Amino acid sequence: MTERGRAERRLGWWLSAPALVAMALVTVYPIAYAFWLSLFRHDLRFPEQRGFVGWANYASVLSSPVWWQALTNTLLITAASVAVELVLGFAMALLMHRATVGRQTVRASILVPYAIITVVAALAWKFAFDPTTGFVNALLGLQQSWLTERWSAFLVIIATEIWKTTPFMALLLLAGLALISEDLIRAARVDGASAWQRLRHVTLPLMKPTIGVAMLFRTLDAVRIFDTVYVQTRGGQNTETLSLVAYDTLIVRLNLGLGSAVAALIFVVVALIAWGFLRSFGVSLEESR
Repeated sequence: MTERGRAERRLGWWLSAPALVAMALVTVYPIAYAFWLSLFRHDLRFPEQRGFVGWANYASVLSSPVWWQALTNTLLITAASVAVELVLGFAMALLMHRATVGRQTVRASILVPYAIITVVAALAWKFAFDPTTGFVNALLGLQQSWLTERWSAFLVIIATEIWKTTPFMALLLLAGLALISEDLIRAARVDGASAWQRLRHVTLPLMKPTIGVAMLFRTLDAVRIFDTVYVQTRGGQNTETLSLVAYDTLIVRLNLGLGSAVAALIFVVVALIAWGFLRSFGVSLEESR
C-alpha cells in the first residue's frame, strides 16, 4: 500500500471514530450484559433460585427442538423474501432510474409501502386473507383459511414482507444504478449490444457491490423478523421465529437467563450471516476495482 493509501485509511478511521465510539457505547454494553446474564439461572418468577450455571442455558437452548424449528422457519422466511425482493427491487430500481415522465410520482408511489408501519402492514394483509372478511378468497374463488395452516401462513407472512420491504431494496439498488456511467451504456449500445446484453455484461457486474450491500441489509433485517409473525400468527401453526422464541422466553416467561442465551445465539447467527456477506462483498469489491 502506498503512503497516500495509508494516509487515506488513517483519515477514514479518524472520521469514523465518533460513530464507532457511539455504537460501542450503545451496543457493546447491552450485548456484554446479556451474555453475562445468560450464564446464570435467573427466572424472575423464582428469584431465590438464581445462581451461576455456566453454559447450561446454551446447552438447554441448543438441545431444544423449538430453537432449531424456529431457526429453520426464520431462514426459510429470510431466503424466500430476500430472493424475491432482489428481483422485484431491481426491476423497480430500473423503472425509477429510466423513468422520464412523472419520475417523482413513480418513485413516490413505489416507496409508499415502505413508509407504512410494519404492524399496520401486517394487520392489513391479515385482514385481506381472512376467510370471512378478506377479499383474497373472493378474488380467487377459494375457501382457504390461510393463517390456520402452516404453509399457507408462511405464504402470507412472506408476501407481507415482500410487499413491505421491496421498496427498501429498490431504493438501495437505485443508488447503485445512479453511479453507473451513462457513457458505458452508450458505448455498449454503439457496439451493438442488446438491452439484455447491456444488463448482463455492463450493469450487473458494476452493481455487484451494491447488490451485496442491499442483500446484507435486508437479510439481517429479515433474520430479526418479529412484528409480522406476531401480528398474523403469534407463532402458531409452527411458524415461530427466533425473535418470537426470545420474546416468549424473556417477556412472557420472565426467564432472563435462558432468554439472554437465546438472544446471544441470535446475535451469533446474525454475526455469521454478516461475516459471510462481508466476505463475499469484499471479493466482489476487489473484482470491481
